[in-house]
Amino acid sequence: MAANNRRMSGKKGAQVGSGGNRRRGLEGKGPTPPAEMRKGHVKNRIANAKAKKAVGRRTATPKGRGGKGTSEMVVGRNPVFEALRDGVPASTLYVQQFIDNDERVREALQLAAERGGIHLMEAPRPELDRMTNGLNHQGLVLQVPPYEYAHPEDLVAAAFDEGQDPLIVALDGVTDPRNLGAVVRSVCAFGGHGVLVPERRAAGMTAGAWKTS
Repeated sequence: MAANNRRMSGKKGAQVGSGGNRRRGLEGKGPTPPAEMRKGHVKNRIANAKAKKAVGRRTATPKGRGGKGTSEMVVGRNPVFEALRDGVPASTLYVQQFIDNDERVREALQLAAERGGIHLMEAPRPELDRMTNGLNHQGLVLQVPPYEYAHPEDLVAAAFDEGQDPLIVALDGVTDPRNLGAVVRSVCAFGGHGVLVPERRAAGMTAGAWKTS
């Protein structure tokens, strides 16, 4: 009978010290990445599917300055960071899977999150290579939407609405986006209301022009 009264507990406690291993296992490992970048998360799978679809889609030919152009890609860690810092309009930030998370990458992700409205997409390196035509993207690619050009009559009407005489600068033969950006900056400084850009054989408002302006 005495043997029946000796019941062993089903719970097994630690017999020796864990050496701090359990405590270290509970320590934080930094900020949690966005759901789109966590492997296995449903948003991560959706983001990857969208990235593949974006890469496989053929780009359309721009239909002049007044129409819908194609999106532009800013590639490289420093260019992407500078574009986000300078407020260049952006729609999607593509991040390479298993990227080396250095300071520039963290800063770019933080700026994209703070600005809002920028989708974060994780994509394998081969897809980013195809997306950028083999450029050295360093794991970061920023998609910039086409610039929406105003009609010249709208520029004149906006000036009259402000009770001012319209000051419109017409350009011809300006093919460098940085020069275009410099002209736009100067026109704004002198109180101008707009810049006319030819549809052909002229620079458009690219990310480089936007940054310079």
